[in-house]
Amino acid sequence: MRMIWRPLSLMLGLATLAAVWLGPLPAMADQLFVCHMVMHVMVVAVAAPLLAIGIAGGRMDVSSRIPVLFSPILASVVELFVVWAWHVPALHHTARTSLAAQVLEQASYLVVGLLVWLAAFGSVRHQRPLAGIAGLLLTSMHMTLLGVLLAMSGKVLFEHTGSALAGLSPLEDQQMGGVIMLIFGGTAYLLGGLCLLAGLLRDKSETVTAG
Repeated sequence: MRMIWRPLSLMLGLATLAAVWLGPLPAMADQLFVCHMVMHVMVVAVAAPLLAIGIAGGRMDVSSRIPVLFSPILASVVELFVVWAWHVPALHHTARTSLAAQVLEQASYLVVGLLVWLAAFGSVRHQRPLAGIAGLLLTSMHMTLLGVLLAMSGKVLFEHTGSALAGLSPLEDQQMGGVIMLIFGGTAYLLGGLCLLAGLLRDKSETVTAG
């Protein structure tokens, strides 16, 4: 069954990236912050876990070969710095107005997303299942915090020219982006951590039963 799901998951992950990067979202993200956040969430919370599941245990899974790099806590901290750095207003503006910067931003999101999800679900997970759970929950927490800060902010940090055309004020546009990060970004990592926890408890139960 796993052999069937892996290629399907890999294909779905690649299809998600194609839809995000080759569809209308990149142009829309220049106009609306909420579209920028949809791109971000789709890459790190949808495409990255699908790709990681498709890669896990296969020849492309390098997590067991470089276990230090794929430490779940370290991976989560790296993602925290990358994600929060790109949401510094100056860097965000650069990524919005420069194609090269946007490509770098999106590529970095994919790399750190894969780093976190492979650290949790890759071959190395059997050596430290609790660390994988902790890494995903830590990532969920900082994604949720970023979403809350953007959703609750009373100050406009990111002014996009298309807000008014969409019937939104710049602040409403920013707050909607924060809500998307809060709901979908934080929830995806939380669910991943809970899945790992359920698997760990199931394995322990089977071990006790067999014993």
